[in-house]
Amino acid sequence: MEKIVETDKNYNTQKIRAAFEFANKAHGDQKRSSGEPYIVHPLSVASILVDLGMDTDTICAALLHDVIEDTDYSFDDVKEMFGETVAMLVESVTKITRMPYFNEKEQQAKNFMKILLAMSHDIRVMIIKLADRLHNIRTLDFLPQRKKLRIAEETLKIYAPMARQMGMYALYDEMVDTAFKHMDWFAYSEVEHMMHLKKEKREEFIESIIERLHKELEKCNFKEKPEIYGRVKSIYGIYNKVYKKHKQIEEVFDKYAVRVIVNDINECYSVLGVVHNIFSPFVDRFKDYIAVPKSNGYRSLHTTVMSRESIPFEVQIRTKEMHASAEYGVAAHWKYKEGIQKTDDLVERMEWVRTMIENQQVSDDVEEIVSVLNEDIAKEEIVVLSPKADYYPLPKGATPLDFAYRIHTNVGHSAVGAIVNGRIVPLDYELKTGEVCNILRSKDPNKGPSREWLKIVVTNHARTKIRTWLKKECREENIMRGKTSIEQELRRLRIVVSAEEMDEFLNDMVRKYLSPSLDDFYASIGYGGISMQKMTARLIERFNKRIDKTESAEEGFVPITAPVKNTGSNCITIDKIDDVVYKLAKCCSPVPGDDIIGFITRGHGISIHSKNCVNYVSAVKRNSPEDMERWMEVRWTDNAQPVKLSTNIEVMAVDRVGLLFDVARVISESHVFIENLNSRHLKNGNAVVDASVQVDDVEQLNALMNKIRKQKGVISVDRARK
Repeated sequence: MEKIVETDKNYNTQKIRAAFEFANKAHGDQKRSSGEPYIVHPLSVASILVDLGMDTDTICAALLHDVIEDTDYSFDDVKEMFGETVAMLVESVTKITRMPYFNEKEQQAKNFMKILLAMSHDIRVMIIKLADRLHNIRTLDFLPQRKKLRIAEETLKIYAPMARQMGMYALYDEMVDTAFKHMDWFAYSEVEHMMHLKKEKREEFIESIIERLHKELEKCNFKEKPEIYGRVKSIYGIYNKVYKKHKQIEEVFDKYAVRVIVNDINECYSVLGVVHNIFSPFVDRFKDYIAVPKSNGYRSLHTTVMSRESIPFEVQIRTKEMHASAEYGVAAHWKYKEGIQKTDDLVERMEWVRTMIENQQVSDDVEEIVSVLNEDIAKEEIVVLSPKADYYPLPKGATPLDFAYRIHTNVGHSAVGAIVNGRIVPLDYELKTGEVCNILRSKDPNKGPSREWLKIVVTNHARTKIRTWLKKECREENIMRGKTSIEQELRRLRIVVSAEEMDEFLNDMVRKYLSPSLDDFYASIGYGGISMQKMTARLIERFNKRIDKTESAEEGFVPITAPVKNTGSNCITIDKIDDVVYKLAKCCSPVPGDDIIGFITRGHGISIHSKNCVNYVSAVKRNSPEDMERWMEVRWTDNAQPVKLSTNIEVMAVDRVGLLFDVARVISESHVFIENLNSRHLKNGNAVVDASVQVDDVEQLNALMNKIRKQKGVISVDRARK
């Protein structure tokens, strides 16, 4: 209550106190995993929301958000005591809970859709849920490891991206750093060490920049003295650029940033002039998010400049209102305005929620929604102009088709071409910032999108509109196309299902995708609502349920969900057998150039192993006739087209700061794709780095291992065996 009293908002303290007392009584003797009274959690969530400036009903709902789910009190009890609005908020938050679905990915996706639906009714539901998740992730240390990892992953994939999409960067930065720390402590520590080594110099550098800016800005006639802050990019942000984008840490230009906050827009541009006058700007790294805000409403000037010490850093310039919006996002509407202002930009900023829900109605694959959210957020933005000089922000890689659908659905449906900067371009042309795009339209009123357009567009919005049209206008064609696609995929996988058994065989998937009938299921595949790429794994999974899997499990082999995809000719030649399904065993991950042997599995085709695989070596030692008759000679096809195959290596080295980074750098410089990379500390002062990589053949793999052996402190580099 002290925090509430200290704010300048007109809270109904009597109602909030009553909500606290009610929650305290309801939770009674319940304890959290840490052993502290359960009421500490709703109190902490409410405290976060007070910092965000949320209203009385939201604070009350935060205090009560677990009452309906975890106690004997009902929706009607809460409604009677605190009114319909508070009860609705509590019930909506309660509905966003874990439920038993087929797998964790699907479960996350289902939860995500429930969140979107709740948000569409009242955005405060999501703000409460984000505050709830923020406190939960702050207290992960008390949970079992498996649950800790699940919550951290869910936070990175769903809650943090949603906080960013809502413009709530203060919550986003803390969420991603904390979740990342729990998911990959070694990588987190590696980046932290890299930054810590230069901590003193870093602080000294930032202070010198702030001091110089203050000195220069004092010469300008600003209404008030500008506020200047220094910051360092988040650990997770640096990790993404260093490890995922394979950059040196020196190439991360925005790891240091200075933020200048002024009174109005004119002063923003005045500060920009001063900054460019005293520091050398990078011409291609200036972003004007004031003239063209980000899709989540973010507004600011960004410019990257070079200091006298030849250190690049970013300067962000914004007004106080823009700063509040950047820190608190949609919550700023409560912190700095009285309630929900329907006339302001809140409705426009939450347009993406409606688009996401609309997309789910035509995608029929709820897991895709989560990946779409992450993809949309991860992409850099460009700005494209219409012939009337209207600005349209689009993700990098957008095409004229994306631009057409951004203007209006009918413009997209009728598009036949485009003129960009005065010259005709195809519809799959990649637009660039500053280009003027004019869409050429068909005069045929019945003109509609082509199915091939789904391969051209990159925006979720355009893809949704195309699918919606295809779903509505081409049902019979979609059914035939979907049925044909399923039959072709079954033939490719060598799965034989008779026409009489087909309905029963696909029945599980029809239920899984909530299709009213098998024809609706086929239609969803036909118009692209269900991805055939995901269907491959599920067809194999369904087939595997019909066969006895115990035998291969007894032999100690790791099951694989799909055969290797061939690009042209087969990678493997199997003696006396043509066109057989095979897979590369994960226990030894053979690559072209290894001596290999095949094992006949029951229902899984041929499993390909290296001849020094522990499973094959053990079988040879046992020399059992029953065992040995299932091993058969196989060889790599000489004329096979190159196929990237996964394999694992294990690096033993003296533990030191920068070890993981050096290994990652060598792999990246060798143009080898990294699937997974982690390290673990040993008690003897050494460390083991495990890397999963994709290579063309054993020659490329050996060359890579030789390069790693030359790194400081490396003791050995070997193929990893499972």
